[in-house]
Amino acid sequence: MPETFPEIAPFDTIFIDVSEGHRLHVTIAGNPAGQAAILLHGGPGSGLSATARRFFDPELYRIIQFDQRGCGQSTPNAAVSLEHNTTHHLIGDMETIRTALGVDDWLVFGTSWGSTLGLAYAQRHPRHVRAMVLAGVTTTRQKEIDWLYQGLGMFLPGQWQRFIATIPDHISKFDPVAAYYQLLNDADPAIRARAAYEWHLWEAGSITAESTSAFPEKWRDECYRLTRARLCAHYFHHAAWLDDGVLLRNAGRLAGIPGLLIQGMRDLQGPPVTAYELAAAWPGSELIMVDGAGHSTADAGMEEAIVSAIARFAN
Repeated sequence: MPETFPEIAPFDTIFIDVSEGHRLHVTIAGNPAGQAAILLHGGPGSGLSATARRFFDPELYRIIQFDQRGCGQSTPNAAVSLEHNTTHHLIGDMETIRTALGVDDWLVFGTSWGSTLGLAYAQRHPRHVRAMVLAGVTTTRQKEIDWLYQGLGMFLPGQWQRFIATIPDHISKFDPVAAYYQLLNDADPAIRARAAYEWHLWEAGSITAESTSAFPEKWRDECYRLTRARLCAHYFHHAAWLDDGVLLRNAGRLAGIPGLLIQGMRDLQGPPVTAYELAAAWPGSELIMVDGAGHSTADAGMEEAIVSAIARFAN
């Protein structure tokens, strides 16, 4: 059974200026001469995670991470501004990073929202993608958004009632994402902070198959919650600026790119049907189902499956 690698500090941290005044925080770890891999964090807005490096053999991989626009140490922060922050900007940012670091092609690893971004990037720039490993697969279709912020209430009725009750009577509750987007952009800081807390409380109920209540440690920070909630609502309210279902319809563009899709069978946030449909539409991909696991990469069986998948693409 493969084990994760000890956490490793980056050997370089840089800031790269991209378009419209945004500045990206980028870290590089592992072997400077190793095979390049870019790690795409979830959220949107969760920020890069040092623990995500544990899936990669630092002797074999050059591990590249960045805080996507508006989060982490990238500027401006989304708590202040959401301007010029779309999926298409992030795809362009990845190309800017690739060029700046002298990478010809790389392994793309994405989890949750990161899998949507990875797919969108690979379909736009397939010749720069050597292979892909995606976990907790999402494509950010409207029905996936509707499930996460409406349909899932069937499984979490108490949490759902609290999530909806936070929306004041003068705002329609018909579309919770639209309602929270309005609250998270309110002029009153207290209203924004309350909405950010409730957004994360709702999400915490379904992130893992092993627990239904605990906040991840980073979520305990009020500033972090506001940044992440504003980015999540911003992207989901605008359906990630993607034509609905386009990533599945265009999966044929990935032919020739090997891909491993790792999916928890009890994933409530990213129901397995999306990974199944993607595997069927992507020639050369393979779906690996992890029995008993939910959406979290820390759930039993997920780490081992991800480490094994990434090792298969190491030179």
